[in-house]
Amino acid sequence: MYRTLEYLAGISDDDVRRLRSVGIRHTNQLLHRASLDIDRRRLAKKTGVSADRLLEFVNQCTLLEVSGLERWVPLIRRLGINSMPDLRAQDAVALHAKLLAVIGLAGAPTLSDVQYWISQATGLDIVEPPEPEKPLSVIR
Repeated sequence: MYRTLEYLAGISDDDVRRLRSVGIRHTNQLLHRASLDIDRRRLAKKTGVSADRLLEFVNQCTLLEVSGLERWVPLIRRLGINSMPDLRAQDAVALHAKLLAVIGLAGAPTLSDVQYWISQATGLDIVEPPEPEKPLSVIR
């Protein structure tokens, strides 16, 4: 789904300006330009937006790609589901129960919707996690 960068939670006007300066205008472009760790690090150097923030934004972009989840992304994130691995690790029945408790029966997604979101999480998990920092050797 193509959304403007302002749609991402926590993104500042300055972040948007910096990303647009390198040609990233919407969430789909950000997803494809920053899904790999090395690309996030390069983009961070070009824009001044930290690689950690870029990872947070890219994870939100992947959640927006899940069919039918877009409307529920803010609520899903409040439940601690911030990435595809987080979504994939959920039990559909338990997540559905949490959503029902928060939203109520009227307007809540169905159990089959939740099951479908979780099934999509495997195929859409294209964001590479950051590589751990390698300790520098000290020569004495």
